Amino acid sequence: MNNNTFAPLFEKKSNKNMDTLSYKTISANKETVNKEWLLIDAEGQIVGRLAAKVAKLLRGKMKTNYTPHVDCGDNVIIINAEKVLFTGKKLDDKNYVRHTGYPGGQRIRNPRELLAKKPTEVVEKAVKGMLPKNRLGAALFRNLYVYAGTEHAHQAQQPKQIQLTSIK
Repeated sequence: MNNNTFAPLFEKKSNKNMDTLSYKTISANKETVNKEWLLIDAEGQIVGRLAAKVAKLLRGKMKTNYTPHVDCGDNVIIINAEKVLFTGKKLDDKNYVRHTGYPGGQRIRNPRELLAKKPTEVVEKAVKGMLPKNRLGAALFRNLYVYAGTEHAHQAQQPKQIQLTSIK
């Protein structure tokens, strides 16, 4: 057997003609991020599905320059939070548990009670549960603004209204 038969298989190729700059990974940072203001109407939306899509927007996973350790997401405004829906029996069976910090201080509420008292908190809890549990998650959560009615205090930012059906 001739030793030259395998030579073409193991031959080292030259990279002189390749554009090596096109292979560099670009990481976003605080200065290069392009943040937008988005407006979402939560009327008739299911809470969990709404929260999953909003968390994706807050993280910036829809953008081409997504970087996991940088806040590259958008600012999201949610209106009509009191008109969200729950599937099945979750409106009565689901529990939100908190603790006052004192002995015997465990407090339990279901979504029906929470929607009556603080309708924005239902959406906030759902979105916060889908964000990372670290300093980045806390910073991302500060980009979320939830309002019970149709009025919001961010008209000056000229938010772009989006439909959630287009987000996967």
